[in-house]
Amino acid sequence: MKTFRTIFLSQLFSLVATSYAYSIVEIIDDAGSTIVLSQPVERIISLAPSLTELVYAAGAGDKLVGVVEYSDYPPQAIDLPIVGRFDSLNLERILQLKPDLVVAWQSGNPRASVARLKQLGLTVYIAEPKKLESIPSHIEKLAVLAGTEATAADAINQFQTTYSTLLTEYGDKPLVKIFYQVWDAPLITSGGNELINDIISLCGGSNIFEELKLVAPKVSDEAVLARDPEVIIASGMDIERPEWLDDWKKWPNLGAVAKNNLFSIPPDLLQRHTPRALIGAQQMCANIESARSSL
Repeated sequence: MKTFRTIFLSQLFSLVATSYAYSIVEIIDDAGSTIVLSQPVERIISLAPSLTELVYAAGAGDKLVGVVEYSDYPPQAIDLPIVGRFDSLNLERILQLKPDLVVAWQSGNPRASVARLKQLGLTVYIAEPKKLESIPSHIEKLAVLAGTEATAADAINQFQTTYSTLLTEYGDKPLVKIFYQVWDAPLITSGGNELINDIISLCGGSNIFEELKLVAPKVSDEAVLARDPEVIIASGMDIERPEWLDDWKKWPNLGAVAKNNLFSIPPDLLQRHTPRALIGAQQMCANIESARSSL
């Protein structure tokens, strides 16, 4: 009798422990929905290039079975099946790939398409990275969903260490007025609610259009000239320096032109909420520091 009881209790404990281990995957996404999983996911589809990078940073890249166009980093992402563009999703293709988790971009993906995926029974985790310092928490949540927390820990620690180093080095420097140029025609910049603004602030810069709350607001040449930035930093379509950056030389009295403080940084390093944003931040901080010494 004693032996039977011991075996029974042992089996019961094992069953409870196993049940507990596979019932604690619970995350609240950025839309306020609670995602509850009986076990970590194994097949993931990402609906934004930045989210693809975050999945890899979370150590779950080998679980990706589909991505959207322009998911080009890390290089192995290029070979994954394409399920459309971030703004035009191929729902049929998504269903064919049988994901147990779809990672969607709240402000970038079509809301109707995302809602339809939920109606079709897919588990959808909605992410909306907004602040530079929030990137580690997004990596951590994705890692919990995928059961890859141990792998993600290194990426999280590295990001936090680099971020703290930059903040310590540049946080108390004299402010430098920065104009960040996304595009030339129309003239597009970064407002105060964007990743680029966070990076400018981290580097001890002051975004001359910080008060604008729209994403990628359009501005005029006259508005830039009136605010007389001491540094102009531009990104184009790729890693090459955009030719239109030199158009500012038409105004030799502009502070950034007079001091030759015209810089370019590849857009993927400044416009995606991923760990690579700190690579862009390191370049921007170095550019601003170089300009600061000339003022």
